[in-house]
Amino acid sequence: MDALLEFAGNYWWLAFPLSGVFAAWGDSWRKASKRRHQRKVELYKLRYQGQLAEQTQAGEVEALIQAHDAVNQRWLDYELDVGKLIDYPMMTDVREPLTVAFHRAKRDADALRPVKPDSVSASRCAEYRAAVNDYEVAFSMAETEARRLKAGSFSENERQRLATARKLVTIAVDNAATPNERQTAYRRARRELDGLIVLPDRAVNLLEEQVARPLEGGRGQAAI
Repeated sequence: MDALLEFAGNYWWLAFPLSGVFAAWGDSWRKASKRRHQRKVELYKLRYQGQLAEQTQAGEVEALIQAHDAVNQRWLDYELDVGKLIDYPMMTDVREPLTVAFHRAKRDADALRPVKPDSVSASRCAEYRAAVNDYEVAFSMAETEARRLKAGSFSENERQRLATARKLVTIAVDNAATPNERQTAYRRARRELDGLIVLPDRAVNLLEEQVARPLEGGRGQAAI
């Protein structure tokens, strides 16, 4: 202890340069610590922003899927209703450019529809967004023109056949008609429509199910 005190007494002047060294070292340590903290904050921000971007994109994809489904439902209202297709035949008339554009846009949107909204890249999301927008516009244009035109692009004879087919379809799905009346009306309606409009398979299948159902209370069996 005496030796240490003696050394300190003899070399007290070393305290001044050493204090500068320690001060510089402390300042350097604080700066390094601050840089480490800043890097951690930046990494956290990048990670958070990435997660936020993924969540935002997934939300947009889900919204696009809902918009896609809404247009599909609007088309389904035609696709499953033969009477509505007869009223607005342009919706299946491939001679009409707007109809062709609508069906092409539907095909493109369906092809780009993602299975998992949270696994879609930014570029694929942009492609799907454009496809859904094109589908919405194309369908609205085709529907507007179909409602305006109705059967106006058909000849007088063709319009008469469409009108006859429309009445026959009404009979074919009428609960008050007998199974035989429904079947006869359905067959005649198909003959009238032959060569005029192409009915979607789903519409035909649903119509045939309606035609084939028995009368309530077993009346169908009695009529047969």
